[in-house]
Amino acid sequence: MRKLLGLALIIWLLIGGAAAFQRGYLDNSSERGCAELGTIGLTVLAGPLNYTGLNPQIEKCKTPDVKVPEPSE
Repeated sequence: MRKLLGLALIIWLLIGGAAAFQRGYLDNSSERGCAELGTIGLTVLAGPLNYTGLNPQIEKCKTPDVKVPEPSE
């Protein structure tokens, strides 16, 4: 039973990876924001649900208010 569940999980994630690839999320973009990385992860985790019309996306990542000092002249 454990082997069957493990195999089902691997197949689920492979289908999710295929969905992410087909949507162009896995191209060679060196600079990805956290929203894009989150969308890729969510697409892979959603697996076969992607092919039922589910289009998981993360709109925007919330970043804490960080005060960065101004550069000196």
